[in-house]
Amino acid sequence: MAKLGVRDSATFPTKAAAVAWATAREAQILAESGQQSTAATMTLSEAFQRYKREVSTTKEGVRWEQIRLERFDRTLEWVGELLDNITSEQVAKWRDQRLETVKPSTVRREMTLLSSVFEIARREWRTCKANPVRDARRPSNGPGRDRRISPGEVLAITTRLGFVEGVAPVKLQHELAVAFLIALETAMRQGEILGITVADVNMPERWVRLPKTKNGSSRNVPLSSRATELVGLMMEGKGGRDPLFRLKSASADTMYRKVRDELFADGPNFHDTRHEAITRLARKVEVLDLARITGHKDLKSLMVYYNATASELAKLLG
Repeated sequence: MAKLGVRDSATFPTKAAAVAWATAREAQILAESGQQSTAATMTLSEAFQRYKREVSTTKEGVRWEQIRLERFDRTLEWVGELLDNITSEQVAKWRDQRLETVKPSTVRREMTLLSSVFEIARREWRTCKANPVRDARRPSNGPGRDRRISPGEVLAITTRLGFVEGVAPVKLQHELAVAFLIALETAMRQGEILGITVADVNMPERWVRLPKTKNGSSRNVPLSSRATELVGLMMEGKGGRDPLFRLKSASADTMYRKVRDELFADGPNFHDTRHEAITRLARKVEVLDLARITGHKDLKSLMVYYNATASELAKLLG
């Protein structure tokens, strides 16, 4: 590499690493010569590393972000370029390539993360002047998922998992059945349910405290009579800050998908319990109360999960 009469060289295991080094070294030489601001010497790869250290670690979904940032660092052709040299055309080309292999919703999430890196670099680190992701069109998510869960499906899944009414779970598959049933009653997410401790439960007043949720805030979730019974089963023999469930999310996902696929050709996802629960709860409480239960901060997002059928609405009309 040569720039302004300065020659330098190094060896790297990958082309991306070599490009990143060369770009950063050239920027350094220019900055030292006074021809370029020192603020514009950060490559995208360096931005990913700093973002992982300083920003991702403050979020609930830290592991999700770090995995995707590491993937970006391995696969993006322009990861070694200076932030200010990356264009919206490059982002658009990458977007179209990703759409050939993954769903639009995945690309949208990845573009959101990539945009966040550029925004932090622009606003806080002052290492770039613009965010090229903002000028690249985001793919449409398409129609929202409106999958409901029938009573027959609930019975089939819980029976296959070995759930026995009124009997405290012994095996992890029994715990999964209870978590599934609690989700249908409360609209809590799987991770929220599996993270509950005894100290989070107020049985006399029938609510559960969720100290950390997906949107970063805490909330109290009221329990129906049925949910209270199910939580009570999980509390047997436990106290203090003992977790209600031994089951972890990764194991729960694998176990649930295996059972579902054995039972149905097109069975419900675990997350479909949130659609089902919100639709049921909407018949019982006002919309603002429903938003407090589910943790939604705007009603537009809440409506994504409300999937009442025309038949159900007709019955409400009388």
